[in-house]
Amino acid sequence: MSELKSINPYSGELNKVYAAHTIKETEAKLSLSHDAFKKWRNTSMDERKNVLLLCARILEDNVEKYAILITREMGKVIKESKAEIQKCAWVCRYYAEHGASFLADQTLDISNGHGKLVYDPLGTILAVMPWNFPFYQVFRFAPPALMAGNVAVLKHASNVPGCSLAIEDIFRQAGLPEGVFQSLLISSSGVGKVIAHEAVKAITLTGSAGAGSKVAAKAGEEIKKTVLELGGSDPFIVFADADVENAAKIAARARLINCGQSCIAAKRFIIHSSVYEKFSAVFKNTIKQMKFGDPMQEDTDFASLSSLEMAQELKAQVKASKESGATIQWTLDEVVSRNAFFKPSILENIPPNSPAWSEELFGPVASFFSFDDDDQATEIANSSHFGLGASIWTENISKAQHIAREIESGLIYINDLVASRPDLPFGGVKHSGYGRELSFLGIREFTNQKSIWFP
Repeated sequence: MSELKSINPYSGELNKVYAAHTIKETEAKLSLSHDAFKKWRNTSMDERKNVLLLCARILEDNVEKYAILITREMGKVIKESKAEIQKCAWVCRYYAEHGASFLADQTLDISNGHGKLVYDPLGTILAVMPWNFPFYQVFRFAPPALMAGNVAVLKHASNVPGCSLAIEDIFRQAGLPEGVFQSLLISSSGVGKVIAHEAVKAITLTGSAGAGSKVAAKAGEEIKKTVLELGGSDPFIVFADADVENAAKIAARARLINCGQSCIAAKRFIIHSSVYEKFSAVFKNTIKQMKFGDPMQEDTDFASLSSLEMAQELKAQVKASKESGATIQWTLDEVVSRNAFFKPSILENIPPNSPAWSEELFGPVASFFSFDDDDQATEIANSSHFGLGASIWTENISKAQHIAREIESGLIYINDLVASRPDLPFGGVKHSGYGRELSFLGIREFTNQKSIWFP
């Protein structure tokens, strides 16, 4: 691949063509990162903190600029793009304020002598990141990694090269020394060689289970650590005593965040039979009131998917689910399809052998399930290969907390939609991956957690 094309998925227009890095250029960048680590690891926590604080200020001072770039490259509506930039600034400030304490030496209570646990940086961390949150996914990883004394190379999704280079420039403006954070404009086929490079010490990937499996296999050959945040098919469980109207309104908006292209978006709605019809009616009515249109308009709620290919893949999954026995309960026919657009829809009567049961539907398609008792709800929730997030809706908080312990997911929200935030550990189980990002766990993932004994 000698070039990367940035295409506006809503209009179909070409934004810009970027020259891909050659093998020689990539190797030079990796060597530079290795040299940069030798110096960056010895910087003070205050120096690192000041870089992150300046990053936050640059982001907040240029919200409009970076939001427009996101929307033009992957189609997110502009108000969500602006919120994404603000969230990146939040992560920077969070780790600037808490990073030093998270990495402070810890005294260990041992039977003889003395012991302490220290956190040393590993070196160059390769980040393989997706297009759906092209700034936030990177900022979930970069601030804690840099605050810990690591350096980073970013292999971003090929359809958001502009975002990748813009992020590199933000860190440069914030005062990061040359080589501490670099973007690699390479194809997915080149990732294996980067993983094998002696400079790279660990890899973090956010993406599909298939991509995660390939990266983990290559990293395993090289005995290098990985953190994987993969797909999700999050259950949204509504019990009979829930505030059904509120739950359904939030559910509809949760399903259409980023036009349904979010790993932690609610996808499987598991609803008590006694409130199923009410929930369904409010859900559909809420979507009908949302505005489809140009993603650059402030009042637009949802627009196109990120590419025509993504829309075609989702169409194939829905078709296969129907052929397996699932039925389309409802489709939003009030809007006209164009380019990469996919009409919001509801599937029900979903059999276990269908894509809607076993795969992640990355778009505005909701899968509805009905249950009659708590055990059945938990069984349906846990029947997925994925285990990233889940939300539970009931007025009985004690019951909700008990159910939460039974659900096989890395993140549970009670009476609210699932969201990632810097002060809450984030990650999954099963085919949703392993390891944790964010909070105190996230900053320690890419450190050598070293035990020291002394008399």
